[in-house]
Amino acid sequence: MRLTPLTLPLAVMTLVSCGPVQPTPPPITYPPTAKGDVIDTYHGTQVPDPYRWMEDLDATAVAEWVAAQNAVTDPYLAALPLRTSLNARLTELWNYQRVGLPTREGGTYFYAKNTGLQRQSVLYTRTALDAEPTVALDPNVISPDGTTSLAQYAPSPDAAHLAYALSEGGADWQTLKVRNLASGQDLPDEVRWMRFSGLSWTKDSKGFFYSRYPEPPKNKVLEAALSGQALYYHRIGTPQSDDVLVYERKDLASWLINGLVTEDGRYLLITMAEGSGNQNRLYYADLGTGRVPNLSAPVRPLIETDDAEFAPIGNRGSVLYLRSDKDAPNRRVIAIDVTNPAPSAWMTIVPEQKEALEAVALIGGRIVAQYLVDVQSRLTLFGLDGAPQGDIALPGVGTVAGLSGREDAPDIWYGFSAPLTPSTVYRYDPDTRQSQAFEAPTAPIDPSRYETRALFATSKDGTRVPFFLTARKDLPTDGSNPTMLYGYGGFSISTTPTYRADVPAWLELGGVWVTVSMRGGAEYGEAWHQAGMLDRKQNVFDDFIAVAEHLIAEKITSPARLGVMGGSNGGLLVGAVVNQRPDLYAVALPAVGVMDMLRYERFTGGRFWVSEYGSAQNAAQFPFLIKYSPVQNVKAGTCYPATLVTTADHDDRVVPSHSFKYAAALQAAQSCPRPTLIRVEVSGSHGYRPTDKLIAERADQWAFAAEAMGIRGQ
Repeated sequence: MRLTPLTLPLAVMTLVSCGPVQPTPPPITYPPTAKGDVIDTYHGTQVPDPYRWMEDLDATAVAEWVAAQNAVTDPYLAALPLRTSLNARLTELWNYQRVGLPTREGGTYFYAKNTGLQRQSVLYTRTALDAEPTVALDPNVISPDGTTSLAQYAPSPDAAHLAYALSEGGADWQTLKVRNLASGQDLPDEVRWMRFSGLSWTKDSKGFFYSRYPEPPKNKVLEAALSGQALYYHRIGTPQSDDVLVYERKDLASWLINGLVTEDGRYLLITMAEGSGNQNRLYYADLGTGRVPNLSAPVRPLIETDDAEFAPIGNRGSVLYLRSDKDAPNRRVIAIDVTNPAPSAWMTIVPEQKEALEAVALIGGRIVAQYLVDVQSRLTLFGLDGAPQGDIALPGVGTVAGLSGREDAPDIWYGFSAPLTPSTVYRYDPDTRQSQAFEAPTAPIDPSRYETRALFATSKDGTRVPFFLTARKDLPTDGSNPTMLYGYGGFSISTTPTYRADVPAWLELGGVWVTVSMRGGAEYGEAWHQAGMLDRKQNVFDDFIAVAEHLIAEKITSPARLGVMGGSNGGLLVGAVVNQRPDLYAVALPAVGVMDMLRYERFTGGRFWVSEYGSAQNAAQFPFLIKYSPVQNVKAGTCYPATLVTTADHDDRVVPSHSFKYAAALQAAQSCPRPTLIRVEVSGSHGYRPTDKLIAERADQWAFAAEAMGIRGQ
């Protein structure tokens, strides 16, 4: 059911008038946390690790510690004045229809849709755009409580079968199933131990390529370091033991391997990467033009230089089109003929522009390029010869969130979002040059009361740092506004102005929402990314701090009304800036953060981040890691902001021991009554929560922030 725009009654959600900040709650008695005597020596430097025992996630002592922490955190959160009203308002805000970008196979459209409060989105099909939708797969039937997530899906080219992956608690480990779409029944197929992999069918619709790891050690599934990923082919209707090993590199056992079949079915493209960065190798196998793909075709190298990104976007015959930052930090589109792959024969199709090329797709015989202009999206069309064909007029100023379409069909699909505009899917018709919304959402907010401003701050070294500020239009500049800063700053991932369903509740409280586009992302190309990685990571923290100081100087807010929020690499960001400037913030909300920079690579896929962060095992890199690592830089006797650390028990990307150690260190060091708590989600993972649990977690975070800033309902 769709809701019309509404606001919560002022009696519940009104911000108190400016005046003294509400008194801080009495000090909390934290559970005792044992300290061990472990001391590591890194290149002659001794580093204590008193909470090493927390890395054994199956240990009874760790389970007891988590239970004891929950016994403190749960009643504190339950007593927060705004928790109940925020939970109710967030439930309203989430209750609107949301759809994902469609894909088209065999003349059938496939897309995900959530009617509002469903725990997970449902996969639908349509035989035509004006046809009635049909449910193809409902994960809420498979897992009514949402503890098993639908991680990904891929329909076969003839639209007869659907390969889909399930994940326990949303963990990175996935188990594949295959469904007959006509009968709605699953085949006996089950493929296990897939991770960090896509699914790509052969043109005959008889099977698909996927990547998997060896089975991990028993009882260490969520934490064991990963090694030995290889590319396989699964033929439907056969057991996994019969899967064909297509490509492996035992000499590069720690690398990632993925396979993609071109839309025409001719080529299998294999990418290999040492880490999570942009640099990759590229190989190919000619599957042939016959009805039966040649699975034994030799794998041949195209690019093995390990010095740039080479991301395939499509092909015409033997010519591959790729996005690359080779000799082009802002990226360009190049073409390589597999029959003559020498670099001297490469063709530049779309040259590097002054703006960063964020995403690109080959659709309907055109190149569709998404550029970032001061972190705001622009869509531009080019012919396959690189001839400009004009821009696609976007619905407003904001972010293009995804592109989809086929090389043999003209329709261009894209998602669009802005801080006050929920993500909406559009279909662009190149003939009419018009975009039409597809199952457009109607969110329960009144955006006319608010505005988003694109602004800049100056970082410590003089760099201009863009940020976006969303708040009510009549925002006072008296330093009283409760303000939340959000950032990420790493892995070439851009932080762009997009919609978050929970943020309107903060705006209705009189709050300000700020997203910061720091170095480490791709907002200004690869040079911007490299300026925030390895020994230059401090630039990221300086950028974030500069925006905080700018907001204070401009009297948007004050340290008593300023909070910081971020997850994963953004959780690391929060931990680092809080350690470096604890005086600057009233509240910190680090989520699933990488908090122990000396040991992160020892768990799950942590070794893939070495190219971004560096390794403490490297004598040249240890000095800059120890300088900012959150766990090792918590200092006793410091008054830290009120902190709510959040993590999940099935997080097998950034294992929860990071958050456990950080929370324990904060509690031991805190010198003032501000709370330092940890909240552990059950049957959640690094990036997954079913809708009801996501709402509950966000309500807790915002209620905690409101309390720390002295915001109470009247």
